[in-house]
Amino acid sequence: MSGGLATAFRTISPDEAAAVLHRHFGLSGTMTRLDTEKDDTFLVDGAQGRHIAKFSNPDEDPREILLQSELLDHVALTDPDLPVPRLVRTSAGEAFLPHEDGHGQMRLVRVLTYLDGTPLDRLDATSEEREKVGTTLGRLRLAMAGFSHPHDTREIAWDVRHLPKLAFLLDRIDDRERRAKLEQGLERFRGLQGRLAACRMQVLHNDFSRSNVVVDRKRPEFIAGVIDFGDVVRTAIVIDLSTALLNHLSPIGSERMFDAARDLLRGYLSVADLTEDEVLLLPHMVMGRVIARALITTWRAEQFPDNATYILRNTHQSWSQLDHFLSRSADEISETFLGAATPLSARHVKEAFPS
Repeated sequence: MSGGLATAFRTISPDEAAAVLHRHFGLSGTMTRLDTEKDDTFLVDGAQGRHIAKFSNPDEDPREILLQSELLDHVALTDPDLPVPRLVRTSAGEAFLPHEDGHGQMRLVRVLTYLDGTPLDRLDATSEEREKVGTTLGRLRLAMAGFSHPHDTREIAWDVRHLPKLAFLLDRIDDRERRAKLEQGLERFRGLQGRLAACRMQVLHNDFSRSNVVVDRKRPEFIAGVIDFGDVVRTAIVIDLSTALLNHLSPIGSERMFDAARDLLRGYLSVADLTEDEVLLLPHMVMGRVIARALITTWRAEQFPDNATYILRNTHQSWSQLDHFLSRSADEISETFLGAATPLSARHVKEAFPS
C-alpha cells in the first residue's frame, strides 16, 4: 500500500534542482524549499513567473505521476475556471522526466504553475467563506467524474476504504488507552464496510485539506487554488467529502464540533448531491480519517524524526475528536448530518444500523 507510507530518502540541494530545471524546462530563478512529507518540492521564482517543481520520492511509481498529470489536464478541459495547477511540460514535451540525483537516487521531476494566495489553514474563515470552499470541492468532484486511468485503482494508505489494513500500525501507539480507542474505532468501521462498498465511486482528490486550499479575500470567489493531487484515487464520494469535513472540525470534541463543517457541506450540496446512505455514512468516514491520521502520522514521525513537527502538526487533536465519536453510539453518529441532503428520519437510521 502506497501514499502515506513512502520510504525515507536523502534530499537534494536547491542548486542541483535549479540545474535540472534550467536544462530541461528552461526555468531559472530563486529556489525556495517548501515543507512536504515525502518528496523535494521547491518554489521557483524567476523571470518566467512562479512555478512549483517537485522531485519525487525515489519509491514513487511513474504511473502515479502520469495519473496526476493526466487528471490535471482533464480538469482543465472539463471546468477551465477551476483554479487547479497546470502542468508545465519539459522542452521535449514530456509530463515529467527521470533524474538520478547526486545521491544516486532516481527522482521523477515535474513542474506545475504556481497558484498565488494564502493557505486556508492560516486564517479563520467565515461561514460564507467555508461555503465557497464546499462549492469548489463539489465542482471539482463533478469535473473529475468522467476521468479514468489504468492506475486510478491503486491502494493508498490515505484512502479510508482500506482503513482496516492499517491495523498493523497499532503496535506503534505506545499509549495503551489511545491504542484501545483506535482498536474500538477500527472495529466500528469494519462493521460499515459492506455499506461503504455499495456507495458511489469515482476518481477524487482525496486530500482536500485546509493546507491544500489557497484563498484570496480580494477575490469574490475566495478560492484561489486547489493544490496537491498526490493522493488522487478512485474511491467513494463520501470519503472524499469526509476528508474535507475533518479539516473543519473543532479540535475539541463537543456537540458543536461539526458547526464549521456544516458550512462547507452546505456549499458542497449547492452543486453536488449525496444519497441518503451517504449522509448516514459521512460522519463515520470522518471518524475513519481521524483514525488513519493518528496511525499514519505516528508511524511517519518515527521514520522521519527530523520532519516530525510538520508530520504531527494536526495529530494532537485526533484524540479528543475520536473520543467524541466513541462516546456515542453508531446511531447517534449517523444522525450528525440528518436532513443535509434529503429529509431523513430516525427510521432511516434504524434501518441503516439495525440492532
